[in-house]
Amino acid sequence: MRKQYAWRSNALAGLLAFFAFAILAQIVRIQTSPEAAAFREQGMEYATELRTFYPDRGEIYDRDGHLLAGNRTVYEIGVNLKSMRDPGAIALAVSSQLGLDYNELLNQMTNPPQGLSYLVLANYVESDKALALQTLQQETQNQAASGTLGALTGLEFSSHPQRSYPENSLASNILGFVNREGRGYFGIEEKYNDLLAGNPIQVMVPTDPNKAVEIPHVPNGTTLVLTIHRDLQAAAEQILDKALTTYGAKGGTIIVMDPKTGELLAMAVTPRMNLNEFWNYGVVYDNASEFDQAVSVPYEPGSVMKVLTMAAALDSGTVNANTPFLDTGAIMVGGATIQNWDRQAWGPQDMVGCLQHSLNVCMAWLSTSMGAETFYGYMNRFGLGRLTGVDLAGEAAGRLKIPGDEDWYPVDLGTNSFGQGVAVTPIQMMMAASSIANDGRMVTPHVLYAMMREGHQYNVPAQYAGSPIQQTTARTLSEMLAISLEQESSLALVPGYRVAGKTGTAQIPTPEGYYDSTHTNASFIGWGPVDDPQFMIYVWLEQPSASIWGSETAAPVFSEMAQKTVILLDIPPDYIRQQIAAK
Repeated sequence: MRKQYAWRSNALAGLLAFFAFAILAQIVRIQTSPEAAAFREQGMEYATELRTFYPDRGEIYDRDGHLLAGNRTVYEIGVNLKSMRDPGAIALAVSSQLGLDYNELLNQMTNPPQGLSYLVLANYVESDKALALQTLQQETQNQAASGTLGALTGLEFSSHPQRSYPENSLASNILGFVNREGRGYFGIEEKYNDLLAGNPIQVMVPTDPNKAVEIPHVPNGTTLVLTIHRDLQAAAEQILDKALTTYGAKGGTIIVMDPKTGELLAMAVTPRMNLNEFWNYGVVYDNASEFDQAVSVPYEPGSVMKVLTMAAALDSGTVNANTPFLDTGAIMVGGATIQNWDRQAWGPQDMVGCLQHSLNVCMAWLSTSMGAETFYGYMNRFGLGRLTGVDLAGEAAGRLKIPGDEDWYPVDLGTNSFGQGVAVTPIQMMMAASSIANDGRMVTPHVLYAMMREGHQYNVPAQYAGSPIQQTTARTLSEMLAISLEQESSLALVPGYRVAGKTGTAQIPTPEGYYDSTHTNASFIGWGPVDDPQFMIYVWLEQPSASIWGSETAAPVFSEMAQKTVILLDIPPDYIRQQIAAK
């Protein structure tokens, strides 16, 4: 009997073992089959979703850490149409807080497009207004629970960043702006848009909120530090605005640059705009070139060009500082008569006198004495007619006609020498003249000082654009320009500091092909202290009505700007620096 039961037990155990083995084999088969892999992928899709994470746009600071462009949180306010209970209450609350039309809001919610489940009521709403609506919604939650009217159930809030400019219009021409699609326009915002915007990341993230720790870290866009000195920029804008009123000018530009490094310390232009209201761009400007005329608008500079002509003549050995010149008031070039600005003869002069009295005849004599090949060779080395490479969007190249061009005539060799018939931007003249202030080395103007990303700072080194003249030429000419200002008691002089510089008064060409003698562009370019230049300033006033002469308009603006610059940059007067150097 016991043997019979033992046999049955063994048979049952074997049968169970067989079924267990079969089940195990089936599990292995299912797990390793192609169908199983497809099911696993499908399960992963249900457990995760593909999402794009956008970084915060990089901030922009001045050289001393003042925030010029940052980000602030704004809100999109919408309504979930499926959970909405009282559209009238929502319309009333939103219209009263945001100043929107009640009837329009109510109509949008009660007559939405077919199939729409979520309706955007307002976007880019300030945080305080969104918070007020959220508070009101919380206060009405009890009413929503009891089903009474007046509940704000269905009202939803979604936060997102928006570009913010704490200084409003300060340095607006340098910064540019970002539109609501996140794209930078003009200035730094456009030039470095990709760096500032950063790189969005697409990843599969878990739908389970308990696994939120698996959401990846997205590095913010690159933070930029500019060479701009905030207080100096503010002073330049204030001085420029006052100059427009004082001299009745149509517009203007003031640039302050370190001539040794090319760092732009200030760049004020008119008009300017509040960057937080970028949608007013079309109201403020007629075309894109007006946004930053310092880099985008070429004009005939007039007599400031004479510093380059004299530099070429000295460097080529055509003349020296003491070379005599008899000014008869007129000179023939290419069959045309060139006269001085006052149509007078100034008699015996040396090269300092030619600069001091701004003699067109003397400059034409210099350019013709050098010859076209030498003269235009130097102008080309100074970078005229080419982009400087300044790191601001929208730079224009200007125009330097040369022999061989269809519209170049032999008389241009004479008129170009004193800034007529050649078009430059203020930033081009700054770069070219930096070779005179910087011992012959020409610097590339720039506004980016450093980049900061993921805790690391990368400084931008100074860049040089060549050496168009020798060191001895640069020092000789700087001294000549300083003497010429001192001998004429120029309004550009700066108490306590020796400065070098040159005025410019350029008649404006008309579409009819002649020059309008009643409207001029007044300019001044200068640098100092002469023995150790630490600043270079360019002033351009468009069509001043109080006086057409640069010596009476642009020159005093230079002096005022220079006096403010030495204070803000803490540059000691000459006698103090010389005492320190003598110790």
